[in-house]
Parts: sequence; C-alpha cells; structure tokens
Amino acid sequence: MSIEILDESGSGLDVQHFARLSRFVMDQMRVHPLAELCIKAVDEDTIAELNEKWMDKEGPTDVLAFPMDELRPGLVNEEPEEGVLGDLVLCVSVAERQGETAGHGTLAELELLTTHGILHLLGYDHAEPEEHKVMFGLQDQLLAQWRAQPDA
Repeated sequence: MSIEILDESGSGLDVQHFARLSRFVMDQMRVHPLAELCIKAVDEDTIAELNEKWMDKEGPTDVLAFPMDELRPGLVNEEPEEGVLGDLVLCVSVAERQGETAGHGTLAELELLTTHGILHLLGYDHAEPEEHKVMFGLQDQLLAQWRAQPDA
C-alpha cells in the first residue's frame, strides 16, 4: 500500500503512527495491497477553505474525505479492486479541542478521525440512522482492534 502522510499543520504529527493505523484499517477492510492513500494534516484556515469550496459549509471542520476511484471494502474469497483510495484532510487543532471535550485526548481523536475518514473513502456514510449505526459500529470495532495491538 502506498500511504503518504503530510504534516502541514505544524503540530508535529507522528506520521509513522498514522501510516501504521491507516495500513491496519485498510488491511482489515480488505483494501487492495496496491491501493493509494494520502493524508494531509492542516491548519484551521486551510481546512475552512476546503470545507467551503467542496462542501459548501463555513468554518473549519475535523476531517474531509475525497474519494478517488470509489474503491469498496474487499469481500472474503474475492480479489479486491486496485486503485487510488483517495485523500483525507485532518485538522489537528479541531481534533485537539474535540479530544479534550470527549475526554480521550488528541491522539485518540486523530485515530478516530483517520479511521472515520478511511471508511468514508470506502463508501460508508452516516446520514441515515441505519448507516450511522453500521459506520460507527465498524469504526468502534476497528479502533478497539487497533488499540488492542501491543505496538499501536
């Protein structure tokens, strides 16, 4: 897998940690081993501009997902589709505030947002109650599995 992580936020993001997390999530979701993902950590002004331009929403947000080849999770006994998964844009300062409010800190919030974003790139959504239940249940399951590993 090709996973590129760019820290343009000035926050000192541990890019290796998030590369390992992304690889873990993509492996669990049976994404093709040659799939490509780019994650960019940015400041609030940058994500606010992207949020307005692409989502027609004002102000900064926590994560934006830009799918490319509309890859979907692989199925057991089927070869997953090769291609570009897409781009994620994370805002570390928004994640920091959200992590503090949630009581689990910045690292846990960024892990959650990265996992959430990858699921969006794979076609998951949470607009409807049933979609929300499925996506957030899967997100919680993936994060629990990730955090249960000794090197997470």
